[in-house]
Amino acid sequence: MKPELNNLSSLGDDQLVVLAQGGYDPAFAELIRRHQSSCLKLAMSILRDRSDAEDEVQNAFWKAFEHLGQFQRDARFSTWLTRIVVNQCLMRLRQTRRAKFLYLDDAMIGDEVGTLELPAPEQTPEQELGKQEVANLLRKEIRRIPPLLRNVFLLRDVQQLPMPDVAKQLGISVAAAKSRLLRARLELRSRLAKHQGRLGPATLTA
Repeated sequence: MKPELNNLSSLGDDQLVVLAQGGYDPAFAELIRRHQSSCLKLAMSILRDRSDAEDEVQNAFWKAFEHLGQFQRDARFSTWLTRIVVNQCLMRLRQTRRAKFLYLDDAMIGDEVGTLELPAPEQTPEQELGKQEVANLLRKEIRRIPPLLRNVFLLRDVQQLPMPDVAKQLGISVAAAKSRLLRARLELRSRLAKHQGRLGPATLTA
């Protein structure tokens, strides 16, 4: 028996995903309502244009709906949805070739970040496969970070929430959140180091 619409807000993301994968569309609508604000903030931070950001967030939501059956629930729904939003925004930047962008998979490991020139829109199958393998490796290592550190990393470096919002969601002080974030970045950098080739992060291998 499906829950009443006014009870959906009391369910966790995992429960809503199960219902949505079973064909209960109101559950998916609740997931989107729940994460729309953070997704829009993330898209705005990449595209720097509200109209473009809103368009790509909607495109991401539609893509998530189309591919929800492929979500294996081995990661949080919010992380999976965030990745779709990021990919949509990066594709928008590639298509418009509007200057530079930041690869989130390579970013924010340390306190300093850099930008990469836009690649050519056409990539060989080998390049696409390599990029996917690196992304899979990064997700795997992020999941291995202790939850106490992983949560602050996902909120700040993946969802791009301001530190005060991160601290509020975790129920800790801003100073404590910054401390955990630094430890999380160091932990991830240490985990990725064992996969690096001679050229560093560009040559991550499983």
